[in-house]
Amino acid sequence: MSSGTGRRRFSRLVPYLAVTPFLVYVTVFLLYPTLIVVAGAFTDDRNRPTVTTLRILTESVYLRAFARSIELSAVTAAVGAVLGALLAWAVWSGARDGPLRRSVTAAAGVLAQFGGVTLAFAFIATIGLSGLVTVFMRDHLGVDLFTGGVWLFDMPGLMLVYTYFQIPLMVLVFLPALDGLRPQWREAVESLGGSGWEYWRHVAGPVLLPAFLGAVLLLFANAFSAYATAAALVSQGSPIVPLKIRGFLTSEVILGQQNLGKALGFGMVVVVAVVMTLYALLQRRAARWLR
Repeated sequence: MSSGTGRRRFSRLVPYLAVTPFLVYVTVFLLYPTLIVVAGAFTDDRNRPTVTTLRILTESVYLRAFARSIELSAVTAAVGAVLGALLAWAVWSGARDGPLRRSVTAAAGVLAQFGGVTLAFAFIATIGLSGLVTVFMRDHLGVDLFTGGVWLFDMPGLMLVYTYFQIPLMVLVFLPALDGLRPQWREAVESLGGSGWEYWRHVAGPVLLPAFLGAVLLLFANAFSAYATAAALVSQGSPIVPLKIRGFLTSEVILGQQNLGKALGFGMVVVVAVVMTLYALLQRRAARWLR
């Protein structure tokens, strides 16, 4: 009797044991760093509890950095969502198990993770001041890509580079939503005399809207939290919040103010938490139909 009870108890623990490595990973690489940032935002340079550190969030220079980060994230999320949704629709319109879909999804899976120093170097080598395309267009076509200034290493360049990895991410996120559309819905509209436009306007569009908006929020959070690409591309100045934080943590000029950087990090955590909460709500609404 006791051995049977022990086996039943062990069988109940098996699912929890299976996810233990994941929980350990999340704790070490997500929860623990987040707690360090939050704790640092509410302490001074002597580790004494205070809220004065958060006053940095009200200073104009850092408010502008947050505004630029939000602008960068919003623009790249919107452009990436629209272009990525169109590409996902084009792939979805073909054969579900065809070579085109497999090729595009495989490429999207690689390009969505292609960022950081590698991506920055690729753009610099291609359309930088001495890039392959820049030199070719200047020498053979008489077109100078940098007539209006060195835009690649400022906000316009960041928007272009960020959009590069936002589009394939949108393909991966939005394609399952398109797969959730049921053929019976289109057949029902056609049987009632509706056109293809009416199907997308009154049926598919409203069903896909929560999933699309959720994907936009996911892309926004992805761009807002990105650091390595901007750090490699922007060598001077700190136009966005992650680069401001880098200055507090690594600069030899600003010493003993690491907690101010953690306060900025806390502001980023709050923004991302709000965005991801809205994303979860939209995903819950989309799941009602796309099952």
